[in-house]
Amino acid sequence: MAKLLYQGHGSLRITSEAGQVLYIDPYCGSGYELPADWALVSHEHGDHNRLDLLIMQEHTRVLRAADLLKDGVYGCVEADGIRVQAVQAYNKNHDRNSCVGFVLRLDGVSLYIAGDTSTTEQMSEMASWGLDYALLPMDGKYNMDVEEAMACAKQIAAKHSIPYHMIPGGLFDQRIAESFAVPGRIILKPGEELQL
Repeated sequence: MAKLLYQGHGSLRITSEAGQVLYIDPYCGSGYELPADWALVSHEHGDHNRLDLLIMQEHTRVLRAADLLKDGVYGCVEADGIRVQAVQAYNKNHDRNSCVGFVLRLDGVSLYIAGDTSTTEQMSEMASWGLDYALLPMDGKYNMDVEEAMACAKQIAAKHSIPYHMIPGGLFDQRIAESFAVPGRIILKPGEELQL
């Protein structure tokens, strides 16, 4: 089974059953000792693109928003049993032309990793995608707040919703995580791993 390690803030590491290692928005926390097969960067703000934390390999695929979003078209990359689809991510602090979220499919599991965003038009389609997990930001300053994130979780209707990116620059906030009251909620603290 694939595993998701929450590193804190908006940083994640996913390891597929076959041992492919994906880092999403590397910035903080621990768990960077595994060499990267994929590095996904949702946008170029400093708290999402610390590629210097990663052990790069010759074959490491680095996918930035600019690689996956061209002229308003959201791209998709598929290799080694992993599918990465870029999706909308934007708000007053994040330009829709230079930010993306990701829908990942691997080992029979689908994850929506929202990146830095507020409600998007595309979320209204997501219930039909049959997502297993949705990770939603809720810092209330650079992204939506908890109330808006709960409304998005309801609209997206993933089997499980996971709060992340809860405080600007900080790793995690238990109080905010617990206030995210939605069905199927999973709270992960930095350093905790989830079998997908």
